[in-house]
Amino acid sequence: MAGLLDRLARAVATTVFRLARGRVRARPGVHAIALTPDRRVILVKLRYAPGWRLPGGGRDEGEDAEESALRELREEIGMTSFGEVRRALPGSDELLIVEDVCYRPKRWSWEVEKIIEVPVDRLPHNLSPLTRRWLSSLRGAV
Repeated sequence: MAGLLDRLARAVATTVFRLARGRVRARPGVHAIALTPDRRVILVKLRYAPGWRLPGGGRDEGEDAEESALRELREEIGMTSFGEVRRALPGSDELLIVEDVCYRPKRWSWEVEKIIEVPVDRLPHNLSPLTRRWLSSLRGAV
């Protein structure tokens, strides 16, 4: 039964995402390289998009990048605490590094199908292209 519910939720979420993408004005986005205290990267698999990704999403109007990234981490992975937050890319607010992230995932989510922690040198093969590019270019910083 849980598998059927998951498949149904994926179909609904994917359809809604595709319909909304064409009608909703794009908002600036922000993503977080969330590092656990033992330096593992937290990745999410969304129901409506392929591949493992960094947690993140659109910024609300008037919301700064750090606020947005922390809100997305609370929503997507159930972040309970964190350490230092810094920009990953000089002069850009689209990607932040959040250190010492502790979290407690929700039991079930419409948006996030799975959450994993991986060493930065053992990333899964099916990363989204943007996540792969970001993590490859920042390997020394994380």
